[in-house]
Amino acid sequence: MSDETPGGDHPVDGDDRSADAGDRPTDADDRPVVALDASALMAPVEADVRLFEELDRLLGSYDPVVPSAVVEELDGLGSGAGKAATAASVGADLADRARTIDVEGAYADDGLVELARSNRVAYVVTLDRPLVERVLDADTPVICLRGRNTLTVTDP
Repeated sequence: MSDETPGGDHPVDGDDRSADAGDRPTDADDRPVVALDASALMAPVEADVRLFEELDRLLGSYDPVVPSAVVEELDGLGSGAGKAATAASVGADLADRARTIDVEGAYADDGLVELARSNRVAYVVTLDRPLVERVLDADTPVICLRGRNTLTVTDP
């Protein structure tokens, strides 16, 4: 994984189309706000996805955010043993590279859907299929896995 700060100005390359934030929520620097789910943060271990490199490729510049409930979920999962605990520990470390935000509700998925419904984020990144459907139903694009280790944008 690259040591670069996520969301920097990187050219978009590859065959995938780049995402256009359009009228979606942006930060003060006009970068799209991108919410990260625990499954996305655990993807480097569980699915061999280079998360921030893939987001750089798709979006160029962006503002990564992690709901506090996701951080709590990762901390809980990381306290165990095995591959899931290792993935959660890596995910918690990666979450430090994003801005933590508070959302209503104790359940991480509900918080991500609320961010989508309230138009506080431009995209949600997740590998969780039921969450993908809920976010798309909230009329927010999802960045999810395509193939073995490539991310793609799915529009509602």
